[in-house]
Amino acid sequence: MRGLILYALILAALVYQLDESWLDPLSPYYLALIGTIGIWRYGWAAIHIVRAMLYLHIVFPRMRRKVEAAGEAAMPSHVYLLVTSFRIDTETTRKVYHSVFKEAVESGLRCTVVASLVEMGDQRLVKQLRLMAGETDLVDLKFVRIAGTGKRDALAEGFRLIAREEPPPGAVACVIDGDSILEDGALRRSLPFLSVYPRAGAFTTDEVCKVEGREIFRQWYSMRFAQRQILMSSHGLARRVLTLTGRMSAFRADLVTDPDFVRQIEVDWIDHWRLGRLKFLTGDDKSSWFFLLRRGWQMLYIPDVRIVTIEHPPHNSFLIGSTQLMVRWFGNMLRTNGRALKLGPKKITWWTWWSIFDQRISMWTSLTGLVAAILASIFIEPTLILGYLYWVALTRLLQTIALLTVRQEVNWTYPFLLYYNQIYGSIVKTYIFFRLDRQKWTRQNTTNKGVTSLFRQRYISASSFFVHSFAILALIVFVGNFMRALTVDSVENVDLMFSE
Repeated sequence: MRGLILYALILAALVYQLDESWLDPLSPYYLALIGTIGIWRYGWAAIHIVRAMLYLHIVFPRMRRKVEAAGEAAMPSHVYLLVTSFRIDTETTRKVYHSVFKEAVESGLRCTVVASLVEMGDQRLVKQLRLMAGETDLVDLKFVRIAGTGKRDALAEGFRLIAREEPPPGAVACVIDGDSILEDGALRRSLPFLSVYPRAGAFTTDEVCKVEGREIFRQWYSMRFAQRQILMSSHGLARRVLTLTGRMSAFRADLVTDPDFVRQIEVDWIDHWRLGRLKFLTGDDKSSWFFLLRRGWQMLYIPDVRIVTIEHPPHNSFLIGSTQLMVRWFGNMLRTNGRALKLGPKKITWWTWWSIFDQRISMWTSLTGLVAAILASIFIEPTLILGYLYWVALTRLLQTIALLTVRQEVNWTYPFLLYYNQIYGSIVKTYIFFRLDRQKWTRQNTTNKGVTSLFRQRYISASSFFVHSFAILALIVFVGNFMRALTVDSVENVDLMFSE
C-alpha cells in the first residue's frame, strides 16, 4: 500500500510540472475522441461497480438470509463432486482432494466423490486421502480413468458415471478443477441456493489464488480475481453470470446427466464463414454456460463462498506466460459469445446481451485512445503523448482504488498491470478474433487438428492475416479521419497529413 501512496504522490507532484503545450489549443479537439471513448469505457466500468456494490451489500445479503431461513430443508438430497486432474503435481492434488473429502465429510450430506484421473499414481493417492478423511457411510468414492485426451472427455465420462448412479430428485453436481481447493463450509453455504431459487440451474463462487511463480504473476492473478469479483457481482444482479468457471461450479444433477448437456461438453463446435467448423478443445465452462443460457436457466453468483486456486504459470517469462493464458481465455470467450448474441436480448435479458456484445467491441475501443494519442503526438503536438500518459496513470490509479471495494489490499503494480491488461490484452483479443482456430491447453498436448490440407492451412493463415491487418488499418483511418474532421479548420498541417 505504501508503494501505491508513493505512486499517487508522484502523480500529484507532476501536476505542477505540466507544460503549457500539454494544454495546447488543439488538445480539446484531440481530447474529443479520447474523451468520448473514455466516457463510454469508464462510465461502463462505473456502472459495473455500482451494480456490484448493490448486489454485494443489498441484494445478496437478502438472498443469504432467505437461504439461511430455509434451513436443512434446502440442502440437496445427494451431492456429486466431480474432480478432474491431469498433469498436476502431487502436492496440489493432495491439497485439493483433502479439501474435497474434508468438506464432504463435514457437510453431513450424502456425497459421491467422482475422481476423473489419468495416472494410476493419482488414483492410489486419492484412495489414501479418502481413508484419511475418516469412516462414514455418507461419502462414497468413484473413479473414472481416461486416456489423457482432454478435460472435455474427462468431464463427459464423469457425467455419464453420475447418470448411471441415477441421482435422486434434488441432487446437485459440483464440477471442481484439479487445482482448486474448497474452503471450510463451502458446500453447506452454497448448495442450498439451487433449492431456494428453483429458476437457477447452476452457480459459481468467488475465487482467490495462490501462485507458484514470480511475484509479478502473483500480483497479476490477484488483480484479475479482484476484477472478477466486481464483474461477477454485477452480472449476479441479473442472475446470469457470463461464465460458469470450471474451477468450482455447481449444477442441478438432472442437467449434467441430460444426454444433450453431456454431448455439448464432450463435442462442441461453431461453424465459421471463413475457418469452417471449429471443434472446441478448451472452454468447457463456456459450453456448459451456453447450454444453460440457451435453455433460459438463471445462473447465480455466490460472492461470500471462496475457492482457492493454485496457479502454475505456463512459462517463467511474464510476457510469454500471460500471452499463453490470454490466448486460451480470450479464445474461449470469442468462440462462444457470437452464438450467445444470436439468442437475442429478449431471451437472455438486455443487460446480459449488451454485456456479451461489449466483450466484442471493448478490444477496439481500448485501442482507440492509444492510436489517437500516437497520431496526435506525431502530426499535431509531440507533447500531447505526455498528457495521454498522465491520463493513463491517473485513471489506472482510480481503477486500482476501486478494487478496494472487493479486496482488503491492492498493490502498487496494479495500475501498470491494468494498462497492460487493457492494451496488450486488446491486441491479443484482436489477434485471436481473426484466428479462432488457434487453440491449445496449457497443460495438455491437445491442439486443433481439424485442418489437415497444407493448402487449407496456408489459405487460413493468409486470410487471417489479411482481415486482421485490414481491421487494424480501418481503426487507424477511422481515428485519423475523426481527428481531421475536428481540426481541419484550425490546423493546416492536418490536411497535409491525410492528403495524397
